[in-house]
Amino acid sequence: MIRLPRRRWLGLVGLAALPRPAHAHAILVESDPPHEARVPEGERVLTFRFNARLDRLRSRLTLIGADKTQTVLALLPGPDEVLSARAVLARGPATVRWQVLAMDGHITRGDVPFTVTGG
Repeated sequence: MIRLPRRRWLGLVGLAALPRPAHAHAILVESDPPHEARVPEGERVLTFRFNARLDRLRSRLTLIGADKTQTVLALLPGPDEVLSARAVLARGPATVRWQVLAMDGHITRGDVPFTVTGG
């Protein structure tokens, strides 16, 4: 067992209490379509911008249609903070479920529900 003088022990405890930089999770900053939006049916590019660089190979967008069918969308090329994909939207409620891996190693996920209208 290592014995430290009391002063040194208190100094080590004090060092442990110092603030350290936090590793932030990727947070969705903006989406198109926005949360609870109404958008016309048809082909559309869906775009999701985050506050951090993403590991694009391990991140994904999944479209959930009115019939609860889930389709993993092919990501378009773009900046490291943005995921976008082309999708054909059918009338009714829909959701894009996103899951991203930030470059700091943290996974975050969420849903953006919206409604597809007849035009």
